[in-house]
Amino acid sequence: MAEGPRLYNLFPLLGGSVRQWEDHLPRIAAMGFDWVYLNPFHYPGFSGSLYAVKDYYRIHDLMWDGENSLEDLLKSFCWKAGQHGVSVIMDLVINHTSKDALLAADHPEWYLYEHDGSLRSPRAIDPADARNVTVWGDLAEINYHDPAHHDGLIGYFSEMMGHFIDCGIRGFRCDAAYLVPPEVWSRLISFARSKRNDAIFFAETLGCRLEQISSLRSAGFDYLFNSARWWDFRSPWLLEQYNAFRHIAPSIAFPESHDTERVATELERMGYTDPVLIERAYRVRYMFSAVFSSGVMIPVGFEYGFRTRLNIVHTRQEHWEWPQFDLSGYITAVNRMRASIPVLNEEGSQRQVHAGDSAVVCLLRRAQAGSSWVLSVLNTDLYHTHDAYITGLDSDVVEAREVTPGSNGEVITVGAVLRLSPGEARIFVNT
Repeated sequence: MAEGPRLYNLFPLLGGSVRQWEDHLPRIAAMGFDWVYLNPFHYPGFSGSLYAVKDYYRIHDLMWDGENSLEDLLKSFCWKAGQHGVSVIMDLVINHTSKDALLAADHPEWYLYEHDGSLRSPRAIDPADARNVTVWGDLAEINYHDPAHHDGLIGYFSEMMGHFIDCGIRGFRCDAAYLVPPEVWSRLISFARSKRNDAIFFAETLGCRLEQISSLRSAGFDYLFNSARWWDFRSPWLLEQYNAFRHIAPSIAFPESHDTERVATELERMGYTDPVLIERAYRVRYMFSAVFSSGVMIPVGFEYGFRTRLNIVHTRQEHWEWPQFDLSGYITAVNRMRASIPVLNEEGSQRQVHAGDSAVVCLLRRAQAGSSWVLSVLNTDLYHTHDAYITGLDSDVVEAREVTPGSNGEVITVGAVLRLSPGEARIFVNT
């Protein structure tokens, strides 16, 4: 059985220098994560943003140890990660660069321009209000619209990817993948796998339209990131997205990321200030993320309930916070559980089952082939106990064995009533 990826996002600016990143590896591995995802570590342009790359081959000053090259530092980090059973993926940002990038100076013909001759900045239109347009003024948009540039761009970025594969990088999280043509991705992915046949590619597709994601079907991505983090546990859209996307590539869920605010901050804004309730919410959100799709990811600090949002310009190592709690043991147990259940490492069909109580979320997820299934039952109410009525399941779902971390393997039958404590999550598989 191939295990779905369990990613730990080690945000470079919070981690300090590359040498200091290494200190996190034993803890990451002990929690059962098998991938470390690094945001851009390249030298940034004038804005200082990690995602405004000026020089792909030079390390960010704040991550440098003052002595060794980027290549030597990265080789050491990847080797030490491997010693802990962890592989390393890096952000691949190729749809734009900083406006003062070396690439813009060397190959101005590869960029888009405004009418006044200035480099064009990428922008996004709010789907709810077309008048609300976000423009990233520090970025320059690469011109993939003209196929005449593709060979040159593919050659340049293939060489760059190969350089980092030689440093020990095993995979790439492809930023804003939907803004790069699928045929370009296909050639880049083929090149990477010619150097390392187990190279893995994750498409960042959040915020784009279904047709944009569907267009990536032919590109060869191994995984997409889904939108489970924004689900209200009731609306039908997430299951619709899941069942549509799983035919393109399996997906990865996360309770928070470097692009979102921290869960603790969101909860406090909603009026949750009791640390007990906040920890309870973290547990149920992690369990949901871990059982919803093939992969799961958390950013550094989630396990401790960090409050400060990760910032791609301003975050520093001194922003490391005093933990509200330590969920490392719980996360370890959940990761061990999900790694052992084949259904949770693939994406067969999944549907929501009515459990007789609006606070209870019940999901039935099937194997891609065969009769295996997993039933997830979550109480989203952090204050009160609720009963879940296990009915309305598929005809072959008759008896289930509990695999929730800490459970004793209790067997239940259809029609049973489950009593769930506030914020409790219980997971069952077929016997």
